[in-house]
Amino acid sequence: MPENILQTASVWVLPVLLAVTLHEAAHGFVAWRLGDDTAYRQGRVTFNPLKHIDLFGTVLLPAMLLFVSGGRMMFGFAKPVPVNFNRLRKPRRDMVLVALAGPGTNLAIALAAAFLLHAVSLLSGDFQEWVFLNLRNCIWINVLLCVFNMLPLPPLDGGRVAVGLLPVGLARPLARLERYGIFIVMGAVFILPWIGEKMGLDLNVFWWLVGIPAQHLSQMVLTIAGIN
Repeated sequence: MPENILQTASVWVLPVLLAVTLHEAAHGFVAWRLGDDTAYRQGRVTFNPLKHIDLFGTVLLPAMLLFVSGGRMMFGFAKPVPVNFNRLRKPRRDMVLVALAGPGTNLAIALAAAFLLHAVSLLSGDFQEWVFLNLRNCIWINVLLCVFNMLPLPPLDGGRVAVGLLPVGLARPLARLERYGIFIVMGAVFILPWIGEKMGLDLNVFWWLVGIPAQHLSQMVLTIAGIN
């Protein structure tokens, strides 16, 4: 059993670390180029995953999902990159660009992994299978992060995009949800499905809003890369 868990973890850990590290680094880089060097001064514009690891989001949450799903699912997030939106040259516009940088990077990583699948046939044996599983999981984790983060709820990136694009009268009340956003997300991911299971109902909101769209996006990525 421990050997199976370690084997499964070996094909999920790298994709998760790559996805969350580049996601956060992209936010910091774009913010830096648009006038706010807060993340840059704190060393967060880097590919070093140690700078982005969050104890719960990058370690405990993926481990719990891996265990609960029997090794079929891992998902996580990194420590958010600090951005002072008031220091951006055009705060409302640039907030949208900074927010889009993370999911956009995840989509680019998924596409790169899909194209790299063509090279798997050049490998052989157990190493070929290990590389294939890493690339497959890399595609899934990154499209999942892309879709999840684009939900229009602060502090998720989609919420920041919505705040930047909506009229001020609608943007302000949405922005005020930021302090409660993470609790709403955790409730949708863990508590609602648990309540639904007790009541005999399907309340897996996370799967409806994220899992199903991520499946379609994953298929689009594979089609673009020419993978059947």
